[in-house]
Amino acid sequence: MSARSDGQKRDNSETRSTDRIEKVVELKAPVARVWRAVTDHVEFGTWFRVALDGPFRVGELSTGQITYPGYEHVRWEAIVERMEPQRLFVFSWPCHEAGVDDDVPKIQVTFELEATDGGTRLTITESGFDAVPNPKRLELLRQNTEGWDIQARHIAAHVEP
Repeated sequence: MSARSDGQKRDNSETRSTDRIEKVVELKAPVARVWRAVTDHVEFGTWFRVALDGPFRVGELSTGQITYPGYEHVRWEAIVERMEPQRLFVFSWPCHEAGVDDDVPKIQVTFELEATDGGTRLTITESGFDAVPNPKRLELLRQNTEGWDIQARHIAAHVEP
């Protein structure tokens, strides 16, 4: 697994950005299996640790309850923006942690799937942090980078034999 934040590197280095987090995860599972894990609301909920109220539908609000230990008090709310079968899944969620009362910034999460000889390259990008005022932005980037490291391990354990 490698982290990218400049949109260019795919090795094991990490480049800092104030607007985005990017994780590249090499999974030993076919694209169809990874796609199901990312877009089926029950499977997504299993590895992401969220009890979703219903399926993902483009243009609709997805709701649920986070079940990850320590975050059970957090409600899941995301707008599904795009679903291109076995290639791209995009949603945005409000960044309530930004510490802003009005005009809460929206952060976009993109899952991009690409077939490889050994399975699937899953690129997870979370972007839009530049809309979060400092000093909260850097704290959120740090926390969410750690969170995506954990979620990358979760999805790998979920889809790999």
